[in-house]
Amino acid sequence: MISNGCRLLCALLRTRRSPQPARRLLTAIALRVKSCQPAARHWWEEKNHEDGVKWKFLEHRGPFFAPPYEPLPDDVTFYYDGQPMKLSPAAEEVATFYGKMLDHEYTTKEIFQKNFFTDWRTQMNKDERKIIKHLEKCDFSEIHKYFFDKNEARKALPKEEKQKLKEETNKIQEEYGFCTLDGHREKIGNFKIEPPGLFRGRGDHPKMGMLKLRIRPEDVIINCSSDAKVPEPPPGHKWKEVRFDNTVTWLASWTENIQGSIKYIMLNPSSKLKGEKDWQKYETARRLKNVVDQIRSQYRLDWKSREMKKRQRAVALYFIDKLALRAGNEKEEGETADTVGCCSLRVEHIKLFPELDGQQYVVEFDFLGKDSIRYYNKVPVEKEVFKNLKLFLENKNPDDDLFDRLNTSIVNKHLQDLMDGLTAKVFRTYNASITLQNQLKALTNEDDTVAAKILSYNRANRAVALLCNHQRAPPKTFEKSMQNLQAKIDAKEQQLKDAKKELKKAKADYKAQKNDRNKKEMEKKKKQCERLEEQLMKLKLQATDKEENKQIALGTSKLNYLDPRITVAWCKKYGVPIEKIYNKTQRDKFAWAIDMTNEDFEF
Repeated sequence: MISNGCRLLCALLRTRRSPQPARRLLTAIALRVKSCQPAARHWWEEKNHEDGVKWKFLEHRGPFFAPPYEPLPDDVTFYYDGQPMKLSPAAEEVATFYGKMLDHEYTTKEIFQKNFFTDWRTQMNKDERKIIKHLEKCDFSEIHKYFFDKNEARKALPKEEKQKLKEETNKIQEEYGFCTLDGHREKIGNFKIEPPGLFRGRGDHPKMGMLKLRIRPEDVIINCSSDAKVPEPPPGHKWKEVRFDNTVTWLASWTENIQGSIKYIMLNPSSKLKGEKDWQKYETARRLKNVVDQIRSQYRLDWKSREMKKRQRAVALYFIDKLALRAGNEKEEGETADTVGCCSLRVEHIKLFPELDGQQYVVEFDFLGKDSIRYYNKVPVEKEVFKNLKLFLENKNPDDDLFDRLNTSIVNKHLQDLMDGLTAKVFRTYNASITLQNQLKALTNEDDTVAAKILSYNRANRAVALLCNHQRAPPKTFEKSMQNLQAKIDAKEQQLKDAKKELKKAKADYKAQKNDRNKKEMEKKKKQCERLEEQLMKLKLQATDKEENKQIALGTSKLNYLDPRITVAWCKKYGVPIEKIYNKTQRDKFAWAIDMTNEDFEF
């Protein structure tokens, strides 16, 4: 009723017939009415759209394109075979991509050099192609120095200049970084289109060094509401297409040239659409809890099936369940890095040991998983699984498929039949979340300090990261930061040692002369020792945590596989401030979980 009244007042204000005093009065009433309206509700308190519909209204400014190429100054020279050479703009731009990376490990790799040189020649004119025939004769050193110096100069800018640049960035963010979705002003995640450059890839990717072409408006499909203002392309350009599809969550899309994959501009992780998707993901994983025992019983029966396809499917499902392996997608030979998942494992990726290190029926896995991260694990398995694996390996070469009757489609179809919405990722999410919840129950001591409880939380999270094989290379600054931390510990131990001496003296003084002054001094020294002991303990816990985290990436599981409600409930139950576990960005992403969860939540 209030909103109807407000609309009526606004309509009256838009009519020019109202005399000025009346208009002023109506304006005042309208503002008063508007202030009485209830505040916008959280999206998780709103009614859901019908199936398949993601939004009713979507309006945005479109993507922010990379700035045009700025040619090198005349005093920066490219040399070929020792001779200075002025390159055409297109060839020069690609040369700068390589020049910027001269001090990077990538430019030492043969495949990177080969791919770069092949693609660079496509950007040269005829005359350049006639002259430039060997990469080893190219000298990019002046180009490298120019960009290095430019970067250092940017770092050394005075505070006022840095502030100006920050303000310009904020202005772009305000214009392009937000959209209107169903009455909510939502932040966009990646509104800037990636500039052209050289593809790096993960691990030893066969396409590393290839040229990522510049994305133009003519490559981009825009998605918004039919009743919204369609974003305007940059002057002189037009969009590839404009769609009004409210069954998808992307705002813009285009196809990149290296792998032919579709790239999207999506909303920020803290947005309504992302939050709803997260919530649904964890609710699907919670539903698995009700049928997982039945699924496990069935795949155990299928280990003895007369049908080889069923046996292979049952063993693969066991690996997906127990080891949190990804299903693994089909891909073109030689087009991408040699990474595999469960269904695409080859004979060479496993070894069988009837007995190893005092354990029976051990399987050794060694393969490259997602993002070319090595998966190496020795796992004792059930006897029937071991027997089946021996059977699957018979009469096969090292490069033959382990599961030759199986592919990802067959596994996914079977998972859908077992439970609506079930995928290999749901198993990972379920097992990760259950592991966290069980580990937190086992490791958390109610009487511990907050610092000790945080260590327990990180240890529980580490158990999940190990399960999901979330590894990382030790940070380059690791040794230095550990040395700094150890120096702090040593200094704190010395402080404590000195404080204990002072306390001993204060006790002796009080024993010799029991007056209020000596008593106060003794109490003061005692409190100082307790405070230093607490600080020392905190630093030691921090060092332990850092050392244990050295090669484990906790962030991936925390953001993608662990139901945040488990963490929120644990924080509330044990009095740990939520900001000690989740940073500002993560708190925004999981605002729905923080708001709706109490300490009794069970996954």
